[in-house]
Amino acid sequence: MTVPLSVLDLAPVDEGTSVGESVAGSVALAQAAERAGYRRVWYAEHHNMPMIASSATSVLIAHVAAHTSTIRLGAGGVMLPNHAPLTIAEQFGTLAAVHPGRIDLGLGRAPGSDQATMYALRRDPSSADTFPRDVQELQGYLTGRSLVQGVHGVPAGGVDVPLWILGSSLFGAQLAAALGLPYAFASHFSPQALEAAVATYRRDFQPSEQLDEPYVVAGVNVLAADSREEAEHHRAVVRRARALAFFARGRTLTDAEADLLLESGAGAQVDSMMVHTAIGTPEDVREQLDAFARLADADELITAHSAPTAADRVRSVQLTASAVAAVPA
Repeated sequence: MTVPLSVLDLAPVDEGTSVGESVAGSVALAQAAERAGYRRVWYAEHHNMPMIASSATSVLIAHVAAHTSTIRLGAGGVMLPNHAPLTIAEQFGTLAAVHPGRIDLGLGRAPGSDQATMYALRRDPSSADTFPRDVQELQGYLTGRSLVQGVHGVPAGGVDVPLWILGSSLFGAQLAAALGLPYAFASHFSPQALEAAVATYRRDFQPSEQLDEPYVVAGVNVLAADSREEAEHHRAVVRRARALAFFARGRTLTDAEADLLLESGAGAQVDSMMVHTAIGTPEDVREQLDAFARLADADELITAHSAPTAADRVRSVQLTASAVAAVPA
């Protein structure tokens, strides 16, 4: 591998486990990633999803940071239209003050939720339209150069919190290029525009105070196991779980019913989301990640280890690192 590796942890709440156990699993995953030399671990903001425990992203980051010592931690990402920029500046400014040099802040404009949840968040449906301006307002608070007269981000002003733009379309690529910020593409679940978005970002990039040259992180699923058969079993479980999460409409289905759902068309949609997945033994995964890094023209890969249990995910992180030369921070 010629590019560094990082981890995207979706903080899944596995069947039969509690949120507390899920968070403990996230701590164990970050500790394993730190020992193995991964560059960073990110957590994504999702709401009203019972099987994901990362809704309060900054709280989860604070907890994991307290149980690790060197690895960078961050949001991948905070859905900025759900929040006032000042509030996010205060949260991540506090994190950076407590854990200097370790905090990242990735920003997205998607709701991370459905229409009813958007209402519960008191989100204005048009708030995504102000995303570019909100990013700049947040940046002002973090750099100590507030764009709002008389308002300062406390304790954010002047702390080291690198901003990232997240996206799965040309919009995010164009914004990241215009602002001179690093760009992370969500190809682990929305791969269609990957190559066009990265090409647009690299072509249009304008250097900034934060970044001299374009920097691309691309998301990729990883299912590394001790054998190819075990990895394929994990893939089958993950396909079923994703079909239930996206297409079961809240119903509880048996495995047989879930398989029928996959056969009815949900399987094709799940597979299209997971097209960039490295699967198999460490050697298999190394070859597939090398190929993906070239395809994505990426400076860094962020790996989503989506195996069925917390122990399986930690093992996937370890096995991947055993075959791939992850670059330490």
